[in-house]
Amino acid sequence: MTTTFHAAQRGLALLLLTTFILPGCKKEEPGASGPPANEEELITTVRLHLRSVGGTEHKHWTYRDIDGPGGNDPVLEVDTLSADSVYHVEIDVLNESASPVDTITHEIDDEGAEHQFFFQPSGVNITVAYDDADLNGRPIGLRSIWTVGASSTGSMLITLRHGPDKTAPGVIDGDITNAGGETDIAVVFSPVVVD
Repeated sequence: MTTTFHAAQRGLALLLLTTFILPGCKKEEPGASGPPANEEELITTVRLHLRSVGGTEHKHWTYRDIDGPGGNDPVLEVDTLSADSVYHVEIDVLNESASPVDTITHEIDDEGAEHQFFFQPSGVNITVAYDDADLNGRPIGLRSIWTVGASSTGSMLITLRHGPDKTAPGVIDGDITNAGGETDIAVVFSPVVVD
């Protein structure tokens, strides 16, 4: 089952969806001397691939806002997850307004020490553990393992921070409270259904 929010459901989406889009990660300009010059990138799409352990299920969650802030409402697609399951989750981050599509995921991975995803479930029985690490052995969050419990319904806030303090208390375990840094994007996937 897939739940999709469209512009026609704007009122409900505004209540269930709190999305902040800020300028994305910075991209180096080739040929610059001294410290790299940067330009802001737009994140239009966050796509999650959720593969169950044993490979029997491949679910998808997608946030897409091709025209960026202030235009059309974003579209969410959130597949239902199976209760009492474990999923390997991979995140793709894209700018689909560019031609060709700009895959920002590679930059996040290459600059892993400067990025971290944070996962905040609310009302839904999901526990998240990181399954990747930067050069310092600290989490990035492009890959994670989700342990799904009993049937429930709620939401999942996923936040990408640029420049977090990964040595601050709790941050290595996914607590965003002391992380600092700048939010590249924060998306609430809702409703998340576990059945």
